[in-house]
Amino acid sequence: MEISPDAIIIFKWNGIHLNATIIFTWVVMAILFFISWMATKNLTIGPKISRWQNFLEVIIGYIRQQVKEITQQNPDPFIPFLGSLFMFISLSGLLTIIPGFQPPTGSLSTTSALAICVFFAIPIFGIAKKGARAYFKHYLEPSIFMAPFNIIGDFSRTLALAVRLFGNVMSGTLIVAVLLIITPLFVPIVMQILGLLIGQIQAYIFTVLATVYIASATRVESKPEQINQEEGSKEDE
Repeated sequence: MEISPDAIIIFKWNGIHLNATIIFTWVVMAILFFISWMATKNLTIGPKISRWQNFLEVIIGYIRQQVKEITQQNPDPFIPFLGSLFMFISLSGLLTIIPGFQPPTGSLSTTSALAICVFFAIPIFGIAKKGARAYFKHYLEPSIFMAPFNIIGDFSRTLALAVRLFGNVMSGTLIVAVLLIITPLFVPIVMQILGLLIGQIQAYIFTVLATVYIASATRVESKPEQINQEEGSKEDE
């Protein structure tokens, strides 16, 4: 019984190894690409829209509302990144219902890659919003002696993101595998359903934490009324 999909080698040729993590990551990306293509190939703003477009609009609308409530800012600049994170992790968890599918988020290399994306996204959004000088100034607060600890804090929360997601996904998969061996069939089925729910919760938690970190890096002194005015002016355009 393999704990991580990294250990499952699906293809090997002349020193080139393709493990289950890589293959199933491509599968998830291909499905996300297909859904996006189906939802956007005939975009319309009329009263009658396709089911694919309606499905995607519901998801994006929910993500947008959550990001707006957390950041207290115009959420539009953050939606492509945060939405992609949520949909990738969420779909990876949903596909575990297919026999033989190993979620790529059950690999520490995948969760580390996602956490590293968040690590770099934070200063990118922060500098874009506040400017380089204002962003890096927060490392010196409340005093210059706190700079090393603030930097360590950035690395530690990145590590925490990766390990938390990996641990929860891997442990759920491992528990179901053990129950298949020692218990009747109906118990693993219940655990599988519970695992699907936990997978969605983990996608939500990971995205919310990423949103909180980005919100902290991009927060400026502004009133909620200003946010609504900015969005209103954008909709008028």
